[in-house]
Amino acid sequence: MPDPAPQAVTYGSSAIVALQSGAALPSQFLTFMLGDEQYAIGILHIKEIIEYGSLATVPMMPPCVRGVINLRGAVVPVLDLSARFGRAPSVIGKRSCIVIVEVAGGEDEDKQVLGMLVDAVNAVVEIAAGDIEAAPSFGTRIRPDFIAGIGKYNGRFVILLDIPHVLSSEEIIELTRGSVATHLS
Repeated sequence: MPDPAPQAVTYGSSAIVALQSGAALPSQFLTFMLGDEQYAIGILHIKEIIEYGSLATVPMMPPCVRGVINLRGAVVPVLDLSARFGRAPSVIGKRSCIVIVEVAGGEDEDKQVLGMLVDAVNAVVEIAAGDIEAAPSFGTRIRPDFIAGIGKYNGRFVILLDIPHVLSSEEIIELTRGSVATHLS
């Protein structure tokens, strides 16, 4: 009898537990740039990559919500990852892209489709599970809970993002409430 197919584990804070248990992890990652730093996300989250186009701004949103786009009739919010990481908003350039991702919604919610504004998309790379280390608890320029791990490929390191944490709808809603309260006071 053939071995049952390994269950896919959503790449995230449970990555090390999954590695220890022998569960399958994504092996292909989309790499992209924010400033001079390279990041990656598992391709299982990605729906598509589109050129940066005009966004409709939405009043009283936190700085990380750049606006919304119309994607084949659906309104898709676009988050500026640089601003989400507490940095200055991204400057739009020739290589700026919007990576459309799908993440699990909160409790009792379906999956959500969101756009992530990045400075440049690099490539899809293979990173073996053995080349993924635990996220360091210090020394990174983003919150540790945003990091799923550090991947090694071609002698370089890439920060693997924990997309469910980075794009947490509950946290972004809280940021929005804080932004609205600031505008009203």
